[in-house]
Amino acid sequence: MTIIDQGNEAANPAAADLIKDTTTQTFVKDVIEESKRQPVLIDFWAEWCGPCKQLTPVLEKAVKAAKGKVKLVKMNIDQHPAIPGQMGIQSIPAVIAFVNGQPADGFMGAVPESQLNAFIEKLTKGVTAPGEPNIAEILQEAEAVLAEGDAAAAAQIYAEVLQHDSTNIAALAGLAKCYASSGAMEQAKQTLAMVPESKRNDPAVKAVQTAIDLAEQAQSLGPVAELEQKVAANPLDHQARFDLATALNAQGNRAAATEQLLAIVKRDRKWNDDGARKQLVQFFEAWGGTDDATVEGRKRLSTILFS
Repeated sequence: MTIIDQGNEAANPAAADLIKDTTTQTFVKDVIEESKRQPVLIDFWAEWCGPCKQLTPVLEKAVKAAKGKVKLVKMNIDQHPAIPGQMGIQSIPAVIAFVNGQPADGFMGAVPESQLNAFIEKLTKGVTAPGEPNIAEILQEAEAVLAEGDAAAAAQIYAEVLQHDSTNIAALAGLAKCYASSGAMEQAKQTLAMVPESKRNDPAVKAVQTAIDLAEQAQSLGPVAELEQKVAANPLDHQARFDLATALNAQGNRAAATEQLLAIVKRDRKWNDDGARKQLVQFFEAWGGTDDATVEGRKRLSTILFS
């Protein structure tokens, strides 16, 4: 799968397509209808307006820099007074943003370039420019592929997202998860190390880190068969049952791992400073909130705790 088409001319829409003048007759087509495809800025101006002449070049520069995520339509209020009159425009320059056919935001006066860039960035958040890959959809595809058990294919998709945006947290977490699910813990840790410190509390990042911690914890335990024998020999050996749950989770046997920890919670909630419940919560974090094992496990844990 290739998510970036370097040769796609649509990725660099011509300025003529991004910036145009409008009239009272073409306003609906140029602004209302066009804003249903991407945000449109309508710039109300006049020849005699000094601040308008200051703002327009900065506005055009910012719109071009957005590469098609937003369009600019200019209206001379002296030549076309009806629309600004209907909208209650009393001073210029006035810039109104239309999204999905409706006014969404705006500002008056010749604002600084930094403020204008921030305005456009806020307006276009989540908007995909023409010719750009839809990262959100691609990440969903990668997640679905990983859920089906094809970690290698999912890793390739996440890697291609990172080629386009090396700081994408969801892609970094997803790639690390692919490595972790394949047992490549060192690669998983190296990938997570690329996540900035300020983003380490992101739920997806924390989930992978927890999965890595649990896997490393399981490495120090004995074979599952031996742990099962210990528990069978002494059902009250909570440590053996706890270790068995950790080992079962490392094997991907989530239902059985949940069963073992719930058994400890039922018998002795206070054992090891509530250790069984805490470990189960860590499992849930590593599996993800929507995983069937998490949903069922939370339900059963709640029944035990609040019965």
